[in-house]
Amino acid sequence: MNDLVIEAESLVKRYGAFPAVDGISFTVRENECFGVLGPNGAGKSTTIKMVACSSPVSAGSLRVAGLDVRTHAREVKRRLGLVPQEDNLDEDLPVRKNLEVYARYYGLSARVAGPRIDEVLELFQLTEKAGAKIDDLSGGMKRRLVIARALVHEPSILVLDEPTTGLDPQARHLVWQKLRLLKTRGVTMLLTTHYMDEAAHLCDRLVIMHRGKVLCEGNPHALIAEHAGERVLELRLSPEELVSLLSEVRNIPGVAVEEVEDIVYVFGAGPTAERIALAVGNPSRAFLRPGNLEDVFLRLTGRGLLD
Repeated sequence: MNDLVIEAESLVKRYGAFPAVDGISFTVRENECFGVLGPNGAGKSTTIKMVACSSPVSAGSLRVAGLDVRTHAREVKRRLGLVPQEDNLDEDLPVRKNLEVYARYYGLSARVAGPRIDEVLELFQLTEKAGAKIDDLSGGMKRRLVIARALVHEPSILVLDEPTTGLDPQARHLVWQKLRLLKTRGVTMLLTTHYMDEAAHLCDRLVIMHRGKVLCEGNPHALIAEHAGERVLELRLSPEELVSLLSEVRNIPGVAVEEVEDIVYVFGAGPTAERIALAVGNPSRAFLRPGNLEDVFLRLTGRGLLD
């Protein structure tokens, strides 16, 4: 397909004998936002590094914009805008100078770079901070500046590694708004995130990774329907109350029950779940809510903490 911007097939990255990425395959289409989700250590950032040509591929194939990352790394990098996890701004330079230096890395003249810098500063509401020191910016402003910097050379593919980690809700929503705007302008995005609501808002398709492998792939809403169902019942009841209520749902075809410490999650119980919630009559003890991407994530990767 000629609209495939990123093509990974049986992609492997090893550190010694350890496979950080273990034979994954996925494609990213032109002008879509594609998400890579997973717990810490799943292989998300390692995958991003291979796409960005900052870490070599151990095995398999990886093509970006039709180019093999092994043999055309320089050409691939020209097409990418990279937003790393950490804010790696130059603290010795003011805001605008950070962008001017970055533009020079891509061979942009001052005449070309100037209007582009003006545009990205305005886009991310940083125009009034153009002369400010980096240390004087808030965390949200720094993060917006890192994203703005990645756009100065007008990349066709934007690679974002956890772009809103640590931001307050207002800053996160502003970044989401700007990323949606960029998508309408034809920018293709590859995104990793720990925020399930972020993935649901932004991603057209996504994969969930765990221990270096892809567990599932699809549209967020389709994955929710498949793995969590339309509605989920959360029960915080005594063991005695649970015995009788769960006996009603366990025989329903397709139902799933997960007990996590003091909460019991019931998936796929349909009208029975609604009847139980109404019978208990207390949302703090029996809460019926829409299924979400976090349900999918936790059901597939587990609810325990991973090292």
